Amino acid sequence: MVTTLRSLVLGFILVMAGAVQAHAEVVLRYAEGGPNRGTRAAAVQFFADEVERLSGGDIKVDIHWGGALLKWSGVLDGVSAGSADLGTVLSSYEPQELKALGIGDIPLEYADPWVGMRAMYDLMTTEPQLKKSLAEQSLVYLSNFSTTGVQFECTAGNQILTVDDIKGKRIRATGTYTNVLADLGADTVSMTFGEVYQALDTGLVDCLASYFYTMKAYKTYEVVESVTRVDWGQLLGFAIVMNDFVWSDFDEKQQAILMQAGDNMIDHFSQLTIEDAGEVAKSLASGGFGKVVPVTDMAPEERQKILDATLKFRDSWIEDVNRRGMAGQQIWDHYIELLKKYQAQVDSKGYPWES
Repeated sequence: MVTTLRSLVLGFILVMAGAVQAHAEVVLRYAEGGPNRGTRAAAVQFFADEVERLSGGDIKVDIHWGGALLKWSGVLDGVSAGSADLGTVLSSYEPQELKALGIGDIPLEYADPWVGMRAMYDLMTTEPQLKKSLAEQSLVYLSNFSTTGVQFECTAGNQILTVDDIKGKRIRATGTYTNVLADLGADTVSMTFGEVYQALDTGLVDCLASYFYTMKAYKTYEVVESVTRVDWGQLLGFAIVMNDFVWSDFDEKQQAILMQAGDNMIDHFSQLTIEDAGEVAKSLASGGFGKVVPVTDMAPEERQKILDATLKFRDSWIEDVNRRGMAGQQIWDHYIELLKKYQAQVDSKGYPWES
């Protein structure tokens, strides 16, 4: 009887140990190149909190901020190789490897962050060819960020209100925006946002192709005299991706939790960025930052000229993915349909958080 009792106790202990192990929490390492401040950082943290909430604490995300685990330029290779389980990538750093995400970096008339991110989420989670393209880099798409629309902020005497005003200006831009502005006659300059304040202050650049949130974050309003509201496209090749092998180790329920967290994050981040951009624009015009920086809308006909100059880069993307064995025009048409769908939803019903 004693032997039997000992066997039962030992068996119970082993069963309980197995149960504890089976329900042990999983901690995912997240590589984030940006610092832990601002609206996008809040969105990354929201994503991590949602993963933990939806999983009942079984899955946690350990965020490594400010490039502590992987620098911006190393996130793609790091997540692909498993140095991090997931992280934030930008297609502008790896345009060939992340050609699938690059569709979101082609400047269009759709500048609304919620519209753009919703369209990208649907596209990247439903288009088998784009999912396969990322899988070839050992990546799985989980969610999306947006830079919001591009605006022009300029130093004294350099205001851009027309396409002709772009000619000869020294303008800091990035990605396809750099190429479009160069085609329109700008002398484009490449530098990080950490360098733009001094570049404006010393006259190294005349204008920035930037965003309302960067104007506040980098205090460029102190060294510019005008902002032209163009609402020109947005960078959407800006995503949360996960290592494909780690993803494959999760069951369907766990995978659904990660995707739902990414879905939920888009609405949260959109609300933050849209409200923040509105407040920044008001503060610039009213002197809320200590000086008045007029914000002037670019005339629709001039904005359209800039949009027209982008068309060849759309064609180039389609041709490039065709060469990679994908149906470029079909994917592009699907993307535009999604952008129109979500723009129509905003126009008719407003944003989800407003209902």
